Amino acid sequence: MTRNALFVWVAAAVAVGVLISMSVFEVEQRETAIVVQLGQPVRVIHALNDPEGAGLHFKIPLTQHVVKLDRRNISMDADQEEVLLGDEQRLVIDAFLRYRISAPVRYYTTLHDEHTAQDRLERLVNSSLRQIIGSVATQDIVSLRRDELMQQAKLDVARRAKAAHFGIDVIDLRIKRVDYPAAIRASVFRRMQTQRQQQAAQYRAQGEQQKREIMASADKEVTVTLATAQETGETVRGQGDSQRTRIFAQSFGRDPSFAAFYRKLQVYDQAMGRGDTTMVLTPDTSPGVFDVFAHGPSGAGRR
Repeated sequence: MTRNALFVWVAAAVAVGVLISMSVFEVEQRETAIVVQLGQPVRVIHALNDPEGAGLHFKIPLTQHVVKLDRRNISMDADQEEVLLGDEQRLVIDAFLRYRISAPVRYYTTLHDEHTAQDRLERLVNSSLRQIIGSVATQDIVSLRRDELMQQAKLDVARRAKAAHFGIDVIDLRIKRVDYPAAIRASVFRRMQTQRQQQAAQYRAQGEQQKREIMASADKEVTVTLATAQETGETVRGQGDSQRTRIFAQSFGRDPSFAAFYRKLQVYDQAMGRGDTTMVLTPDTSPGVFDVFAHGPSGAGRR
């Protein structure tokens, strides 16, 4: 074999190899492949739903090329957007979108590639956020109604994407971060700090007023309770004294000598019951102090 013939065979083998490599392509299970001929989709290969399935496939070289799309959920981070809210506050919204390509041919004919899709979806998301969030107050988007507003924004983005024939299904739309613009962040924080200090002072004043009212009510209740108790005590004491006097009168009326004896004992008790008093008595002291011990209540007995 001559050198020229060998060269021809090698060149032919290389050409065949190049043609084979240009004619064969692989589709993975996570992909959808669109075969495009002269700018028009002619075949779609779904890795899961297509009978051909995932694996090696053929196309016409030079005239056909393959566009591969991801069948999985795609996450897209939108650029930060400054939104003017309904209470005239400005917030910087950082959101993300999750979607899935549901109609590959429509997606390709409308958006062509992922970069174009991200750019148009980002503008669509920012527009929906400005429209929906721009009519609410700061506290609604920060804490009170965030889930409700995000659901509205998600439905709005899905509606607009469907109307624009994007060929996607919107799965979720969420806000990652909400913050004030850097230019006004310091002044907003100072204003919030002042409001919190005023609110704390108001709470302290209300607490002090409630404390004084409770103390005044307690003092009043103590005074009324003591007065009632004293009144009740005096009444019971008066009734007791009256009953004692009546009993004494009845007892003394029955036995006068016992009454005199009892009175003497009271006198002796009052006179001798004091520990710091010294008394000097003689047996003939009048009235006889020792008569009680000598004669008893009836006056009879020995001296």
